[in-house]
Formats: sequence, structure tokens, C-alpha cells
Amino acid sequence: MKGQARKITEQEIHPLMRRGVAEIIVEEEMIEMLRSGKKLRLKEGFDPSFPDIHLGHMVSLRKLRQFQELGHQVVLIVADWTARIGDPSGVSVTRPMLTVEQVRANAQTYMEQFFKIVDKERTEVRWQSEWFDKFTLTEIIQLTSKFTVAQFLARDDFNARYNAGRPIALTEFMYPLLQAYDSVAIEADVEFGGIDQKFNFLVGRELQSTLGQRPQQCFMTPLLVGTDGSQKMSKSLNNYIGVTDQPEDIYGKTMSIRDDLIIQYFELVTDVPDAELAEFRQALENNAVNPMELKKRLASEMVTQLYDKQAASEAEANFERVHQKGEIPEEMPQVKITEELLQRIKARSLKEKGFVVSTREVGKPETEEWEVSVPLLLYEIGLAKSRSEAKRLIKQEAVRIDNKTIYEDYEEHGTIKVGSIINVGKRRFVKLIDSDS
Repeated sequence: MKGQARKITEQEIHPLMRRGVAEIIVEEEMIEMLRSGKKLRLKEGFDPSFPDIHLGHMVSLRKLRQFQELGHQVVLIVADWTARIGDPSGVSVTRPMLTVEQVRANAQTYMEQFFKIVDKERTEVRWQSEWFDKFTLTEIIQLTSKFTVAQFLARDDFNARYNAGRPIALTEFMYPLLQAYDSVAIEADVEFGGIDQKFNFLVGRELQSTLGQRPQQCFMTPLLVGTDGSQKMSKSLNNYIGVTDQPEDIYGKTMSIRDDLIIQYFELVTDVPDAELAEFRQALENNAVNPMELKKRLASEMVTQLYDKQAASEAEANFERVHQKGEIPEEMPQVKITEELLQRIKARSLKEKGFVVSTREVGKPETEEWEVSVPLLLYEIGLAKSRSEAKRLIKQEAVRIDNKTIYEDYEEHGTIKVGSIINVGKRRFVKLIDSDS
């Protein structure tokens, strides 16, 4: 736990404390701690309600890695207790409670991705259950006595729901308390996360002070805007770029961001020097560069960071071939046209028309081409999450079979055969192959 880190130099302060930083509480104290050479305990908690990490998470994780390289200790908190409570996180409903098995599975997936960015050898992993499994009712009541309801109603999302007359469960008030006690349990010097966690971080800081510990510093990073260009990156909003996405998907999604987000992405999730970013910014303002060229550089930086230079080069070649030249990608997922698949689609289609039928009653297809319900086909082969989503994609004219657009007026029936290529949007391709392949 004890030990020394490398003292920070004045030249290192700006990139560490300014770039990719929304707010630090208290900045002056933080800088003095770094100058002292003390080995700091850097707390990063994660909610295992969801297992995947995207570029939005990378903003704070990259900061953790920078601190690790100075010799500081990262402490990763697996919030297995608070995952059973749910944190509203600015939304109007609580997250569903999870079982222990779900938490463990999500945590395993999360950590595999976490350590693509943060050094595993310099990370201490702790589970909330280490201390909360031992908590008694007396200790819970003592913990709740440290704060008032008025203090918690100051949190923006709680306040908005209270004023709107929407319910707030008592268990939701426990989330910031339990997260705060995590800081006490591990004696955190600094807590890292997005600016949307400010209230929770400050509760931790106050609780530490109340219990006789030095209050933690709060190191908060900006929220990365998602590929939709309007809301923060989120898997639930489907505007995310995942760290385990395939290289061509990372490249393609990055190329889809709005032009006015190019510099923000460079600043928050790449190591391109500030001086070069200033040149990029100036060139964009003066219309001296095609934004697509900067996006290509950004996309290449992202794939290289998460994979390697060869993967970035191949992803760029694929993007130019498929999206700029309109060609079909050389490699794509394959789906077998099986008797079971065709029967399932036809049976579902008949049921939707009011017929009572099982797949056994449909009969074996006898031709080499088949008329199918396109929305059901997209759902069955994983190109849409539901039939309604498939219908929306068709309405947007985003679905093509063998290079022919499927329009809304004939969405119910499309012709497929062995070798057919189905694509949704510009990045998702599937090739249908024979069941015996």
C-alpha cells in the first residue's frame, strides 16, 4: 500500500491535469500530492449491470493508465452490491437488480476489456462484498446518519424526479452512500470517473473526512458524445464504439461521427500531441483540410490503440473499398440457409397473418430461391433486434439484398438464395451459404 511514485515534472502537469479533464476537486491539492512523490491510491468503480466498455469509458481509463506510468496504484472496485440496488444515473427509472451470477459474468467480461487499456500488473481488484457482506443493520443505520435527505435531494436527477412527483426508492439513496464507503474501505486518495458522477464523488469525500480520513480528490473527465452527435456515448442508445468491436467496425463508426466532434475525439481518446491538434483545429476553421482526412487519421489511431497498425491499415482499406468505392467487403459473417431457418421464418409469417401453424407443417423448401419475410429474416439472422427494428431499417431504405434496396412497399417479401449478400447500412454485411457448407 505504501511507497513512492515518480514526482511529476512541470512539463507533465498540463497534459495530465488539463487534457481530457472536466473538473478536479481540489486541483491545487492534487498537484501538490503529485509533486510530493507519494504513491496514490486511485479508485475507479464500475457498475457490472452492463459488461461492455466503449470509448466513453476510455476517457477516464486512459487517465488511470497515465497515472500508473508515474508509479501510482489503481484500485478497481467491482460494485457487486450496488449492482443489486441500481443507480438512476440521470434517468427516471432504476436499473434492474442482478443476481450474483450475472454480476460475476459481467465483471469478468468487463475486466478483460478494462485491461486492454489499464495495466493489469499495477491494478488491485476489490469487490464491495469484501466489506458489505460483513455489514450489520447497526452499521447501515450509522452510515445513513452521516447525511440528510436534503443533501441527497440536491443531486440533479433526484431533485428533478422529486419536483416532478416521480417516485424515488429509499434504496436509491443508498447507492451514493455505499459508493462513498468504498472510498473509506480502500482509503482512496483520488476517485476517477465521468463528470456525471460528481455528486457521488463528493459524498465519498465528505464521508472520508467525517470518519477521520484525508478526503479524496475527485478527478472527473468529460462525457464523450456518441456517434449520434447529440447524447453521451451509451450502449443503450446504440451510439457507441465498443473497445472489442471488430477493427473495421471501429473504423467505420469513427468515420460516421459529426465533423464538429473530430477534435473532441482526438483530445479525449488519442495521444496525438496538443501542438498537432492545434494545427487540426486551425485547418478545420479555415476549411484548409477535408474533415474526412482527419477522421481517417482518428479512426486509424483508434484501431491501432485497441489492436495494432496492421489492423488499422486493413480497416482503412476495407472502408475505402466498401464505403468510398461501393464494393463488397472481402470477408463478412456467414449464415447457413437451413431448412429449419426457412421453416421458422415462414411459420412466424403465417402466425402473424392469423394462421395457427407449427414449423413442422410448413414443409421442406424445394427450390433454390425462396421468398421470405424480410423483417423476419433480418431478425432471425441477427441483423435486427426485433421485427419492428427491421421494419424501421427498411423504412429508412437501409436494407439491401444482392445490391437491391428493399423498399417499404414490398418489405414483406424478398428473394434470397445461396450466395445472397444482405447488408444493413454501410457496415453490416452477411452472406447466406448452403447448409452443407
